[in-house]
Amino acid sequence: MAFKGKTVASKTVLTNLFLCLLIFYSVFYMTASVCFGAFRLEHFDGLIPFDFKTEPADSNSKYLVNLLSLELTYFSSGLLFAAVVQWRVWDYALTVTLLHVLITSIVMLEFPTVWQWWLALGSGLFLMICNGQLIAYFTCQSEQNYASFGI
Repeated sequence: MAFKGKTVASKTVLTNLFLCLLIFYSVFYMTASVCFGAFRLEHFDGLIPFDFKTEPADSNSKYLVNLLSLELTYFSSGLLFAAVVQWRVWDYALTVTLLHVLITSIVMLEFPTVWQWWLALGSGLFLMICNGQLIAYFTCQSEQNYASFGI
């Protein structure tokens, strides 16, 4: 059985990946700054997208800001990815998340081993994929193009 999918040029894939990374980190810093203001923290940490070393506790405001920023970023980015990539949100979401783990390891000079961070990342990825694919499905369904991609 042959695959009847539409091939995409490498330049298009790299451009979309760059745009998705730009969207992801822009949204991350915007939500982090709003959360820092809402929690009235004194010092904005520029490494917030990469911070997995903050002690996970309900009473730790910095941890709650990190967690809330991460989840809101994943939720919002999935919706925005659908506008950029249209029908392969799951692919770009997974790729951006893997690149985020790689960049996090490089920035923090340590591989994240905190299970709470992985749980938050996994649930955020699930949110991103579900939201983005639903938006892509409903937009592409109205164009009658979604089924022709073999998804």
